[in-house]
Amino acid sequence: MSDAPSQVPDQAVDLTTCDREPIHIPGRIQHYGCLLAVSSDWIIAHASENCGAILGVEATDTIGVPFVDFFSRDVVHYLRSRLQILARDTGNARIYAYDLFGDGRLFDISVHNTGRFLIFEFEPRLGGAEMRDDTAIVQALIARVQRHSTLEKMTTEAARSLKALTGIDRVMVYRFEPDDTGTVIAEATEPNMEAYLGLRYPASDIPKQARALYVRNVLRIIPDVQAETFAIHPTLGPEGQPLDLSLAVTRAVSPIHLEYLRNMGVGASMSVSILRKGKLWGLFACHHRTAFHMDFQKRSAIELFVQLFNYELARLETDQELEEVNKARDMHDRMMQQISDERSLVDSFDTVADELEQVIAYDGIAVYSNGFYRARGSTPTAEEFLGLARFLNTTQTAQIYATDRLGDRYPAAEDFADRAAGLLVLPISRTPRDYIVLFRREVAQSVTWAGNPDKPVTPGPNGLRLTPRKSFDAWREVVRGSCVAWRSGELRAAEALRVTLLEVVLKLTDESSANSRRAQEQQELLIAELNHRVRNILNLIRGLVSQSRAGADSILAYGQLLDARIHALARAHDQLTERSWNWVSLSDLIDNEVRAFLAGKADRVKVSGDKLDLSPTAFTTLALVIHELVTNSAKYGALNDSRGSVEISMRLAADGTAYLSWRERNGPPVQAPTRRGFGTTIIERSIPFELKGTAELHYKASGLEADFMIPAIHVQAGTVDPAAPKEVVQKKGSVRIEGAAMVLEDNMIIAMDASDILSDMGCSTVHPVSRVSEALRLLEAEEIAFALLDVNLGDETSLDVARLCKDRGIRAVLATGYGGNGDLLDGFPDFPVLRKPYTAETLAAILSEDNADQD
Repeated sequence: MSDAPSQVPDQAVDLTTCDREPIHIPGRIQHYGCLLAVSSDWIIAHASENCGAILGVEATDTIGVPFVDFFSRDVVHYLRSRLQILARDTGNARIYAYDLFGDGRLFDISVHNTGRFLIFEFEPRLGGAEMRDDTAIVQALIARVQRHSTLEKMTTEAARSLKALTGIDRVMVYRFEPDDTGTVIAEATEPNMEAYLGLRYPASDIPKQARALYVRNVLRIIPDVQAETFAIHPTLGPEGQPLDLSLAVTRAVSPIHLEYLRNMGVGASMSVSILRKGKLWGLFACHHRTAFHMDFQKRSAIELFVQLFNYELARLETDQELEEVNKARDMHDRMMQQISDERSLVDSFDTVADELEQVIAYDGIAVYSNGFYRARGSTPTAEEFLGLARFLNTTQTAQIYATDRLGDRYPAAEDFADRAAGLLVLPISRTPRDYIVLFRREVAQSVTWAGNPDKPVTPGPNGLRLTPRKSFDAWREVVRGSCVAWRSGELRAAEALRVTLLEVVLKLTDESSANSRRAQEQQELLIAELNHRVRNILNLIRGLVSQSRAGADSILAYGQLLDARIHALARAHDQLTERSWNWVSLSDLIDNEVRAFLAGKADRVKVSGDKLDLSPTAFTTLALVIHELVTNSAKYGALNDSRGSVEISMRLAADGTAYLSWRERNGPPVQAPTRRGFGTTIIERSIPFELKGTAELHYKASGLEADFMIPAIHVQAGTVDPAAPKEVVQKKGSVRIEGAAMVLEDNMIIAMDASDILSDMGCSTVHPVSRVSEALRLLEAEEIAFALLDVNLGDETSLDVARLCKDRGIRAVLATGYGGNGDLLDGFPDFPVLRKPYTAETLAAILSEDNADQD
């Protein structure tokens, strides 16, 4: 895409006499949006047919017209002001519910740069200007995802949560495999929809150029696959280049993709990119059976949810990597102890084989060292291995080598294909080349394809090209000649084991002076390898230290900052919820933050003075302030070295005002920052702005000193912690509920939690409903054994449902968030009453009591 904006004249030139060459954009936009391309304040392209319908103005003759003539000067001024955020951002600036023409019609607006052009996109605001807080729901949904520690459970919960957030019929988590095919690894659907879980889709379904767009533009939506699309005029610029529409939210997709969706019975679709380390890991692929539109505000909440999911995915994979590293380290220690007295690596072969099997699964293992070959399990013969060793000598030195299809790279492997189809090689020397080799047998992998991946090109309605598959009946493809693929975690473990074996070799070669020259070479190799590992460790430490750097200048750094601050808030939130969102100890807040971030340095932070309790509002604010103080001290202040300490004192004045002081001692000299980053802004302004208190920072040579005043409305004298509540004897799972259950609850998150609780208690099926009418229809249509009924449903109560349950002998429990019954339960049947918030344990306890009463 050329950066040239076209030959649009300067404002001083008379447009009526200007011989302009037309610019045209070979693209189309979807029916719900209007697109205008602007360069140097001139409109140079638009989708005239749709823009006229959406904006209610004639847009046909606007090419070459100043932008200010198309909209009012106030509107242009406002849009220009919003464009300021694009100065350092390659994304979209978004405006919600803006009265574009001053006539009450509201529009959502997106603006982005493409070269020297500005692209404006306008969407009518269908829902009016109602205030919503979709981001609050996102936080609750992500909390559900965080509960899980496996990829399967985490992605299933994410699909379920995204479906709840959007209301769309089907949400799939689609993961890209190493061969660029895609697998549906999680799914949430409406009842009676065909399941796609486990299906594999060919790489051609999402071409490389489409994947590149998914990295740049993380959310794509098609509200109506049957709707008309509209061309952008004119088509090409004077240099014959089209306009780059890759970031346009209203850009229409290809007719082939629309046909593909229609063949699947899809009426609307949405895809959201899952990114890992800047690369496309997979997609949230969403389908709806009918036309379905989501406004900008909802889409922004979806993007936030998926961004936070990306953090959770990274955390899960990092935890798994650390666990694998720990296993490899433990194996290293054991092997060094067990092999140190052996005469050679070949003599130690059984010990090595047993230890490796604890970390990496294999069907056969062999060692080739100093011309000696020894093997066990499913392996080539010694003669067959000599030819294989010559092939391995051509691979990269000082690196592991792995393949799950050895026959494709070494044709002679056909001679022992019945015993080994893939291998993982650990070089344990430079010259001569010695190896530990792990083998895996062929596995006939049954892959469930969503259609034939080798379908030939046939004539279709859009010309001679690959026609989208008319049938999605799964068929089986048996892949032969390959073993189970070596996982990335196994490869990392193999690399660590390779260095361990190098250490082993060094120890063993010390036995003979005749091999001293070789021992010296191997020692040099070991030093190089250890130096490489140390550098990696130092790089990791550097990354951990810099991840919270104020004023981060990259998306990754910002994400790391955001992640730390979110965790600080999460810890505060956990403390608040433990106290039922009541007053919470400031000392507990400090202790939690210090121990979470400083670990072994926690004892260097001393807290003294009066005991103070904070209101929920003040507690959340102080959580961020304390977090920033602790992290800054660890990076730049007294906690940055081994000598410094921090003294925190708290004092409650007679008028109820609280004073908090932070004093750093014996640390490196500190200087006032040359610019105010976000973290410093939090420390200096949060308490004055949110709590109407004061904050003063002094950067002294002896260390940072900070003083805060917290108004009396937000603080009180600390109270003695109440006695721990008596443990609920009834444990989760000890009460069983047989059959189907119904949850009547108008809060989506609570309904999802209640469904999980009842499923764990044994319910075969749990039906969540939010309205009395839905509950009554369900009771007529299904055989329900148990009902959990929220008493107050906003504008109605569950009285009619409770009465019907009583008449039919259905066991039920009433749930209420009110402190006392009052008149609220008047007229309700005599069912057990459960107080919100409730857990599996409290529900089990009340059911157990009810069982005892019935006995």
